[in-house]
Amino acid sequence: MSYLEISKENGVVWIKINRPEAANALSKDVLIELTNQLEELATDRSIRALVITGAGDKVFSAGADLKERRGLSPEEVPQAVKRIRDTVNTVENFPAPTIAAINGSVFGGGLELALACDLRVAVNYATFALTETTLAIIPGAGGTQRLPRTIGMPRAKEMIFTGEKIDAQTAEQWGLVNRVCESTSLLTEVEALTSKMAGNGPVALRQAKYAMDLGAQTDLNSGLTIEEKAYEVTIPTKDRTEGLEAFKEKRKPQYTGE
Repeated sequence: MSYLEISKENGVVWIKINRPEAANALSKDVLIELTNQLEELATDRSIRALVITGAGDKVFSAGADLKERRGLSPEEVPQAVKRIRDTVNTVENFPAPTIAAINGSVFGGGLELALACDLRVAVNYATFALTETTLAIIPGAGGTQRLPRTIGMPRAKEMIFTGEKIDAQTAEQWGLVNRVCESTSLLTEVEALTSKMAGNGPVALRQAKYAMDLGAQTDLNSGLTIEEKAYEVTIPTKDRTEGLEAFKEKRKPQYTGE
């Protein structure tokens, strides 16, 4: 049984977590399927962007499947946590730009999954929380690291220490999401972003992501060196020449990823 709905159009891949009856929780089977799909898609150089969303209009993902987790022994829990951590890391390391289309509430591991995406667009009634401390544990799939890097340490500590929810408007104000929209506009907003990305040079997109992600983990001088090397990758491409020619001829460039 598949728990994902996957479609591709104009170089943009959509992955929908399809477990609405379980609040799109990240069970073992969901995580294995998602990781396998991401690893396979990562080799497809025709992909311009990847979108992850949830089924329905209430929940993006409630995070770890707690019913499944309750059945695990203390010895089995670390492996379960590692599985979700590895999946989230696979999302973060996906070579093309990624967007979380947040169609409803997003808690725990679901928020950690969204944080691993490059951009986040949310419906205006979405709520956000890392609730792990209310269950006497801590975020284990990168939440303690990615949330402070996204919204700043004081606000991240407040969210994690209290486990309380914030609304979409606060999430946008804090920089947790890039855009907030009506539920009927979520698809349109995300498609507008992916359309702009898909029209740009695929190699450039991947190298820009690589330079920013890796450079953010280093000092400025090291980051500038990473940028220099990433830029050099784009120089011999046919797309760079096409971009210059299109600019000269005042037309839209036709990039091929070569």
